[in-house]
Amino acid sequence: MIQSPSNPRIKAWAKLRERRARLAQQRFLIEGVREIRRALQGGIAIELLIHAEQLSQEEAELLALPLPHLKVGPEALARLSTREHPGGLIALAHLPQRRLSDLPEVPRPFWLVALGVEKPGNLGALLRSAEALGASGAIVVGGADPWAPQAIRNSAGAVFTLPLALAEEEEAWGWLKRAGLLWVAAEPGALTPPWKIPFDRPVALLLGAEDRGLPERWRAGSHLQVGVPMAGAMDSLNVAVAASLLLYEALRQRTHTSLT
Repeated sequence: MIQSPSNPRIKAWAKLRERRARLAQQRFLIEGVREIRRALQGGIAIELLIHAEQLSQEEAELLALPLPHLKVGPEALARLSTREHPGGLIALAHLPQRRLSDLPEVPRPFWLVALGVEKPGNLGALLRSAEALGASGAIVVGGADPWAPQAIRNSAGAVFTLPLALAEEEEAWGWLKRAGLLWVAAEPGALTPPWKIPFDRPVALLLGAEDRGLPERWRAGSHLQVGVPMAGAMDSLNVAVAASLLLYEALRQRTHTSLT
């Protein structure tokens, strides 16, 4: 049992809240029962379950799995947690490698492409919507790290179950071009509404950074631009909210359902 938050192992693991440390150690932390379950479902290699002495029933069920575990004191666990009210269980996992070549071959694919989305919470929420609303998968180009604690939390673990690839810009550009997809760029000022876009075709939906939008190269390279009509004073939406609306329209078209 480790009691002290100054223990060298605790200090090293606490650094995993930062992207640089995750890359250096090739590890990351997963906090929360739901998130750990989905990580296991998604094939994430868990190295160690770090736990408190007192556990909830759900946490105890996870601890019963044949995985190495380590008991720590409350102050040590709090140092590893990023939550205001930490639970009793945190997983130490190997950093997964998610490449374009790992994405599944699917008929009529719908890929969500996040280009430079900078806030981990927005990226996580966006990936949660993509998983919930039937996207074939997501491609993350630059921007936030999907293995950041806030991205994992806001995705509700969808980062583990949604087919996901991290790619450099040139690699993603070439892969998407070769795939023969309809490129649809989400643009705040675009006049074409979502229901006028043929989302039932093989599609790549391009979404840009919260403040700058899509890079000009990607905007110019798209086949169609889509906007969400606004009725109020605001001229744009949070990227995850806008993505959810577009994804729902795509789901409606692809399943031939009606909004009513």
